[in-house]
Amino acid sequence: MKRLREWIHQLGPGLITGAADDDPSGIATYSQAGAQFGFLTLWTIVFTYPLMVGIQLVSARIGRVTGHGLASNIGRNFPRPILYGIVALLVVANTVNIAADIAAMGESLQLVIGGPPHLYAVLFGVVCLVLQVLLSYRRYVRYLKWLTLALLSYVMVLLTIDIPWRLVVAHTVTPHFALGGDYLTVVVAVFGTTISPYLFFWQAAQEVEELNADPRAGALAHAPDGADKHLRRIKIDTYLGMAFSNIVAFCIMLATAATLNAAGVTEISTSAQAAEALRPLAGNFTFLLFALGIIGTGLIAVPVLAGSAAYAVAESFEWKRGLDLKLLEAREFYAIIALATLGGVALDFSPIDPIRALFWSAVANGVIAVPIMVIMMLLADDPKVMGRFTVKRQLKALGWLATGTMAAAVAAMFATW
Repeated sequence: MKRLREWIHQLGPGLITGAADDDPSGIATYSQAGAQFGFLTLWTIVFTYPLMVGIQLVSARIGRVTGHGLASNIGRNFPRPILYGIVALLVVANTVNIAADIAAMGESLQLVIGGPPHLYAVLFGVVCLVLQVLLSYRRYVRYLKWLTLALLSYVMVLLTIDIPWRLVVAHTVTPHFALGGDYLTVVVAVFGTTISPYLFFWQAAQEVEELNADPRAGALAHAPDGADKHLRRIKIDTYLGMAFSNIVAFCIMLATAATLNAAGVTEISTSAQAAEALRPLAGNFTFLLFALGIIGTGLIAVPVLAGSAAYAVAESFEWKRGLDLKLLEAREFYAIIALATLGGVALDFSPIDPIRALFWSAVANGVIAVPIMVIMMLLADDPKVMGRFTVKRQLKALGWLATGTMAAAVAAMFATW
């Protein structure tokens, strides 16, 4: 029991980052992949796991070693126009993502209890914003940790439906490469949802928050004592957090492939639509698990999306930042959180279709992830930035493999267009 408590204590930024990756918009992307192509996209989840671990480890190490977030490090080592361009794209993509997530949460609650989905969307947006402003970092992270349990509902879904496991295993271990534009676009969307820029910024920023929350700790580049312990904690946290994320994504894709695709339902636009489509095919209990999971993961993801945007902007302009600071101590930081969150809510009331915009933002995330990953790898391998904690051969190879894979997928998608 003591050993288990120690392991749980080591989980934090990596676990929450992984859980936030399975947000309602991610659920929609995975559902669309499963519904449209059945078991043919299952291999992508297994394939992306080591790549996701590698690049998230790099981002976490940059934060812990330097004591600065990703945007701050980019600004210190690259021309400002590059930083501003990356941060601007991140803020736009995150705001669209927030809009889609909040809309999906409102629609899911309507499916469960009835009522006006737009009102629920506003309430969810306000709740996420208020919690980020009022709660201290430590307390807030504790709540987010427990919220990750909501994602287990997608594992439980598999216990309620029939799965042709032999066929599943065959498609999971054997990649399917089709040169059709639709298939490659969905694959890039899955990659862009799984290996997403906001996750890089969030995990690096949370490592800095962990550092600031401990008065005895210092950036490893300047205070290397106990470095092995800190880096081991980051490794365990990231490996388990990304495994949790990918297992849940796999379950979502598998559930929709085994039910919706098998029944000929191949067009899914939203996670709430996927939940509703499951009801006549898999029963009310499966529908309820799927719908409640959307709400639970949304409550994790919206703060992460808004927070990663706020960290990136605040670091770019060297404003005070951090969830442990009071509202008046970091006005600009909390203003960006409010603008991103309430901007997402406002998009749900505009003529813009946030769901259609969402899928293309996932594709855009896949595209803009490539230059960001290149920059991260250059930072992580630079002794002037990382001191003696530059990435070692294995992690460097994994990080560049992830970068090259994303670049190849994007290039293949553009070639088929």
